[in-house]
Amino acid sequence: MGTLDRILRVIVSVTLAILYFTGIISGTIGLIVFIFACVMFLTSVIGNCPPYTLMGINTCKVNSEKN
Repeated sequence: MGTLDRILRVIVSVTLAILYFTGIISGTIGLIVFIFACVMFLTSVIGNCPPYTLMGINTCKVNSEKN
């Protein structure tokens, strides 16, 4: 997972968590959004997104040259 992808996930997950804790998003939908925010935050901290792996998506730029 690339740096930009990780930063965006943290921003979105923190925003969704704030919306949940302030009561703007509540009920069942709020709980689902909060769980989604937690998963996004966790995957950004770990640096790996299992659905990306299954779909063959790679947002991390890796230098393919070997020293």
